[in-house]
Amino acid sequence: MNIPSSLLLLLLAELALDSALIHHLADTSLMHTLLLALLAMLALRMLTMTFIWGFSRLYASPAAPLGLMRWLHMLLHEYLAYVFTFSLLLPFEKLWMRADRLRPCRSVVLLVHGYGCSRGVWWKIRRELEAAGHVVATLSLTPPLASIDMLATQLNQRIREVCAATGAPSVHLVGHSMGGLVSRAYLKRHGADRVTQLITLASPHRGSELARLGMGENARQMQPHSPWLGALGETLPAIAAISVRTSHDNFVTPQDRQRLNGAVDIEMPATGHLALLYTRQTSALLCQLLAGKISPASTDDGAEHRHRLA
Repeated sequence: MNIPSSLLLLLLAELALDSALIHHLADTSLMHTLLLALLAMLALRMLTMTFIWGFSRLYASPAAPLGLMRWLHMLLHEYLAYVFTFSLLLPFEKLWMRADRLRPCRSVVLLVHGYGCSRGVWWKIRRELEAAGHVVATLSLTPPLASIDMLATQLNQRIREVCAATGAPSVHLVGHSMGGLVSRAYLKRHGADRVTQLITLASPHRGSELARLGMGENARQMQPHSPWLGALGETLPAIAAISVRTSHDNFVTPQDRQRLNGAVDIEMPATGHLALLYTRQTSALLCQLLAGKISPASTDDGAEHRHRLA
């Protein structure tokens, strides 16, 4: 079963269970029961995010300090992004995400989602990239807990389909979180002939401690110092590569593990892992990168080229 269907079933089951329990304990009206059940769901998600943020602080990399108000703003945005993504956007993906609008062109942007998600997470970014004139393609990687190498095979097939449908000789790969590793696994296996540029967003290039709590083969592969990461290495083909690093990330910890040798390092502070997908700053940055306005320069020597966004 795919991620949207699974999340919808879990959401309905949770709502039904909470409603039955509340009605049994409080004997409230149907309207009040549903309202309390929704509040209970929101509270559970707040507890989940509180745990994740607390866990991330145990392994936090050094980063520029944030004032109290900026911290609270970041935490609120990440909580809202978490609720929106897993309680509204992905369970009801068919209502939000139409099929990709591919047309003849010379350049295509292919968006690759992360762990536990589907193509629906690109809803806002895809819309804004299309408004800027880009042809944008997406894919949903299944099964969601499969090995990253298996998912890279699906990416290879999607790249071939997109190039055939548009006539474009290659694509710009943009990967969020695990999607960056899927993209790198594709490049290692199939080369860069069909890829113009690689942009990763908050990807655990050197693993994440939180992956130790995840399920599936891909979660084990994303653990720090895993044999899979060791085999992947950090050697990139001779293409433009940019790693956008969220230096206060709550899922990829320590946050410095988002660095990728030989790639331009762009630090985006005060941004949560999921909120990154919905902030206008990300869309604007991607438009700049796709237009070549932030140049990778030469990274053949493996030197790190750094940019820090406000």
